[in-house]
Amino acid sequence: MLQFSRSFGKLLLELKKLPGVGEKTALRLAFHLLKSPQNINALAESLLEVNARVRFCSTCFGITEDDPCGICSGSRDGSAICVVEEPQDLLAIERSQAFRGRYHVLHGVLSPLSGITPAQLRITELLRRLDDGTVKEVVLATNFSVEGEATALYLTRLIKPMGIRVTRLAHGIPMGSDLEYVDTATVQRAVEGRSEL
Repeated sequence: MLQFSRSFGKLLLELKKLPGVGEKTALRLAFHLLKSPQNINALAESLLEVNARVRFCSTCFGITEDDPCGICSGSRDGSAICVVEEPQDLLAIERSQAFRGRYHVLHGVLSPLSGITPAQLRITELLRRLDDGTVKEVVLATNFSVEGEATALYLTRLIKPMGIRVTRLAHGIPMGSDLEYVDTATVQRAVEGRSEL
């Protein structure tokens, strides 16, 4: 086994803690940083700044430097809230520019096998936001995984009795796909969710 200097080995260990980074990728990143010291300094400064300034919005639990965030404190449509699993999901929907309401980040999904219960998610805070009668629609934008579907169903059962419209993101066949290569469950959902032209 190769022996690295203590500090280089420590860098490799830290890089491997990042999601999706294995041994080879960590090595490639570490050597890239080593070849360009200015990148190391810029990266270190960025990490320190993010650590010092970025936090979760106390309203929607998205990432922000100002609390509340610009979306919660701005002139967005307060009658619609889009519920997402993670802050990166909020960013994906924002990039689409298709939703003009506000958001709520759960920071996970229900997963009994992993020990994640409703108490560990931001569900209580969501229900508190719905209490004042301002919100007329909740868009459930959890992923189409078993856990995401279970979370959407759980939230629907909590929210519908409040008289608030609950909707789910459409799902089906991706643009550019050939039907013959799409799994049967996706085709089934696409057929069931068809819309009139």
